[in-house]
Amino acid sequence: MVANHDIDITVRRGTVHAIVGENGAGKSTLMKILYGMQRPDEGTIAIEGEVVALHSPSDAIARGIGMVHQHFQLADNFTVLENVILGDEPTSGLRLDLGSARRRIRELGEQYGLSVDPDAVVEDIGVGDRQRVEILKVLFRGARTLILDEPTAVLVPQEVDELFRALGELKSQGLTVIFISHKLDEVLAVADEITVVRQGTTVTSVLPADVTARKLAQLMVGSELPSPQTRLSTVTEDVVISVRDLTLATPEGRLLLDRISFTIHRGEVLGIAGVEGNGQAELVETIMGMRTPLSGDITYDGKDIVDWPTRRRREAGIAYIPEDRSRHGLLLEASLWENRMLGHQTLAPNAKGPLIDRAGARKDTARIVSEYDVRTPGIDVMASALSGGNQQKLIVGREMSGDPLVLIAAHPTRGVDVGAQAAIWDQLRAARSRGLGVLLISADLDELIGLSDRLEVLLRGRFVAEADPATVTPEELGSAMTGAGGEAA
Repeated sequence: MVANHDIDITVRRGTVHAIVGENGAGKSTLMKILYGMQRPDEGTIAIEGEVVALHSPSDAIARGIGMVHQHFQLADNFTVLENVILGDEPTSGLRLDLGSARRRIRELGEQYGLSVDPDAVVEDIGVGDRQRVEILKVLFRGARTLILDEPTAVLVPQEVDELFRALGELKSQGLTVIFISHKLDEVLAVADEITVVRQGTTVTSVLPADVTARKLAQLMVGSELPSPQTRLSTVTEDVVISVRDLTLATPEGRLLLDRISFTIHRGEVLGIAGVEGNGQAELVETIMGMRTPLSGDITYDGKDIVDWPTRRRREAGIAYIPEDRSRHGLLLEASLWENRMLGHQTLAPNAKGPLIDRAGARKDTARIVSEYDVRTPGIDVMASALSGGNQQKLIVGREMSGDPLVLIAAHPTRGVDVGAQAAIWDQLRAARSRGLGVLLISADLDELIGLSDRLEVLLRGRFVAEADPATVTPEELGSAMTGAGGEAA
């Protein structure tokens, strides 16, 4: 299987160059090659006119290329300074020179508009600041070209604006940014030039002034830009899940969830808005039985399930799209058909009585691959061989199988292209109309507003505001999420 074929990209110094394409188009493979993580079979890479061979990330860093991955690679219990210097510790003689490192981090922050306290512990800072730390890490190592993979995936609008201002400062001082994103409006706002990749080949390079988001979508996937808008109500009177005064604490007694209460009815989508790290993951994991609450009740389909193990909740019809697909959604070194069974291994079509039904699992995996357009050579390949977006489509297809009663969906379209996003929205809307109750968590505020029947804002483990999806704007929602605005509209 060829991931890249005749890719041609020319990136000008001191610009933001965006690369867009659907899942499986070859963007990730291309970035791995540029960062020395993968070696090309053919072709050349030239930096400042010199043809180079990049055999490892160390080679790329030595050539001034740094990469900021979509999922933060930070040690939460380390300070900002410790994270930045990790692996590149400055010394003075035989001693670690933290003073010079601290000064350098402050200088870089001021120079590029990325200021963050070097002595702050990472787990105590917000998502926007964590993004800055990741960028500071590569700048600290002397990067002149930065590869940013989905850098706005978990940022609220205000943080996106701050990041774009920082990118403008980087650009003004001669640095180059390669920007990968599925958010076409952001690409048009920040890029100087855009390269479209489809099926591993360069389709075209365009200037933002010459295209619209719809035109880019057509170039990427041959269809118009979809909308998550859902205004036809399907909400019934039947409560499918009810949470009352749910409280979760650390062993030290710090509250992670503080008296959370909500109900979800058949045919209803309840959206939870919040900056990442404010309790969304803990709420989802508590509902799924992965964490034990300090107090509170969870009632599902009229039954108290607070003491039920995760397996029993799954078998009772609670589907789960996890926030972190590689940790909680997939076994990366297992085949696609084996991953189809995860969490459903005791149920048809994956089981007959106490035995695994291998043929049934394989047949249903083929159905999911077809219905959800999972780009793969076959169902026997390892999940690790798929792009992140195709991994996500496999998970969504698995969890939407069997007509669940409730879906706990954490970032269901994270990392998927506009075509796959539209297909997932259609599946959610269809299931909602059949009576599915959904708890939806998403960093995409347009998605959250468009799909939800009701919205709650989660801040520091508490619900702090309610919002009407029919009237609230992303800016108002983002303001409430950061505590800058009281009640959302």
